[in-house]
Amino acid sequence: MASRYLVGMMPLDLLAVPKTDPLSIYRFRDGLYASDLLTAALVHLDLFTWLKGRDASVEEICGHFQIHARPTDVMLTLFNALGYLQTANNRWSTTLLAEEHLTKDSKWNLAPYYGSLKDRPVTLDLLRVLRTGKPANWGSYSKEEDWHKAMEKPEFAKSFTAAMDCRGVYLGAALARQVSLEGFHRLLDVGGGSGVYACSLIAHHPHLKATVLDKAPVDQIAAKAITERGFEEKVSVSACDMFQQDWPEGFDLHLLSNVLHDWDEPEVATLVHRSFGSLPRGGMIIIHDAFIDSDKSGPLAVAAYSVILMHSTEGKCYSISEYETFLKKAGFVDIEFSPTVMDRGVMTARKP
Repeated sequence: MASRYLVGMMPLDLLAVPKTDPLSIYRFRDGLYASDLLTAALVHLDLFTWLKGRDASVEEICGHFQIHARPTDVMLTLFNALGYLQTANNRWSTTLLAEEHLTKDSKWNLAPYYGSLKDRPVTLDLLRVLRTGKPANWGSYSKEEDWHKAMEKPEFAKSFTAAMDCRGVYLGAALARQVSLEGFHRLLDVGGGSGVYACSLIAHHPHLKATVLDKAPVDQIAAKAITERGFEEKVSVSACDMFQQDWPEGFDLHLLSNVLHDWDEPEVATLVHRSFGSLPRGGMIIIHDAFIDSDKSGPLAVAAYSVILMHSTEGKCYSISEYETFLKKAGFVDIEFSPTVMDRGVMTARKP
């Protein structure tokens, strides 16, 4: 990690647009662990050989291999997007591509080509995640706890927030350009990290005021970053555990940007319900994230990104239809989705 954690920025920086497209740079990092998951499935599980000739449900796959539903969903979605598996009526089977090149009884089997990679640390991490359902340590922090616990430590929180902040400068501007916020006045950026998304929305929609909601020690990091950017008069910080403490009221906009993908389904449902309960009538929730297609056939870049989330957090990339279900169950209406940039998108919904 870099030694400095945030670079001072003036408000106009958040309105700037780069002349070049960094998509390939994002995708290299976001998809870094996808090959390790393929290695784990090939060398350790021999998934494709077992599935050949079968038409199996997720439950049957989990039962046979003694693996958990969340990481299994990520694995199957990735292989669907790659064209190795196919699904119909919630049952999974191999494609001809997999049968010819990923099964033991094929003369074109390429599984041995991956054999020398079987003990790669991330491959073994992913195997453990599949078998336990629990996240591994974050990135290269071999002696660190999982991400959720590590974020309670100031030095880790500082470096992690810096990493998300540099990404948010570009993604936040694209989000702000995509959403129409006329008629809204106060934004609560839930789990807002450095506050870069709140600042971007304020820069593009100057009639708004915002508060970044995050727990210690991230709240202090956010306050410094907001001041460095020159937004301290319009963006404040509130220290709060978004699961355990009441959310402040008086906000007609809630933003959850790259937050829900860190959590399993019960926690996602809890946060969406908490948003609904805290918003006034007519208020709007904004979910900014990387979205899987409703049929879980892709996009490949998002399916690959979901692997790193499955590895290091309790979550994954959720599909458009899964988010719609969370929102409808909470009581939201007028659900809309649109893509932004870098394989990300935005979903909005209103409280009637």
